[in-house]
Amino acid sequence: MAGSSNAATQRSALLVDSGTEINSLLDRVLTNEGWSIQRLPHNQAVLAAVKAEPFDLIITAPKTHGTEDLELLRKIRCLRPHLRLIILTNEWTPGDVIAAMREHAFSYFSGPLEHTALVEMVRLAMAAPCWDDGIEVLSATESWVQVMARCDIETGNRLVQFLRGAKLPGIPEADREEMIFAFQEILLNAIEHGGNFDPSQYVEISFVHSRRAVACRVKDPGQGFSLEELRHAAINSPVGDLISHVGAREAQGLRPGGFGLMMAKKLVDELIYNQKGNDVLLVKYLRQTASQTLAVAGP
Repeated sequence: MAGSSNAATQRSALLVDSGTEINSLLDRVLTNEGWSIQRLPHNQAVLAAVKAEPFDLIITAPKTHGTEDLELLRKIRCLRPHLRLIILTNEWTPGDVIAAMREHAFSYFSGPLEHTALVEMVRLAMAAPCWDDGIEVLSATESWVQVMARCDIETGNRLVQFLRGAKLPGIPEADREEMIFAFQEILLNAIEHGGNFDPSQYVEISFVHSRRAVACRVKDPGQGFSLEELRHAAINSPVGDLISHVGAREAQGLRPGGFGLMMAKKLVDELIYNQKGNDVLLVKYLRQTASQTLAVAGP
């Protein structure tokens, strides 16, 4: 009886063949959690399989172009509106990430694939018993994107991965990674302290990309805080004494905190809060590459 019960509740994943290394990685994660796996050679075979069987998770292969995966996702959505699909791709065009969010992909990875991040996202997809999207694209152009994100950690982590997948030309890798890390800290702080992990609440986010800078605005639904309160956080500890804030926080019965804000402040050029304290702007001025410098200088 126990065996038949387990079989009835066993969840299933449909994977497109991704080569030995990625296949082994995904097999290990899924089988350790008791998932059944069906593997197909290419995207063309996926739609027929989805028509025949209600899978819980689909993962595409890096060998397909991002636009192909998006077309597959649109067709799947007509058949299985809530099915979780993770896109893996080594080839993409600007705008694919936004399109993936609009079509409610669970996540998006552009090559080269970071294995640890992929494993974490697959586990997150597996752990979501009743998944609903949580990310809404309000407006999107090549330079300005506005989204709403539900106030839970899972949605925050998914949004950060979408941002990692958007490898826009013209943004140096070092600048991109620093901005993403700073955004992640501010976003999770907004979800925790502004949204109180309440999934009925949403954080408003805007991303702006110009020739010389990238900026991100994060507005949470909370009551805000006095900027004076930051003196009790690591962000305002003196240089060389990063734990001086601990005593002040303990005296007020507060848990240790502020290291994320401190790191965010160091990784961007400007971090600006509004008066209420629930709206923050991060600005990162872009490093010029050698080719950009020559173009500005002229012959």
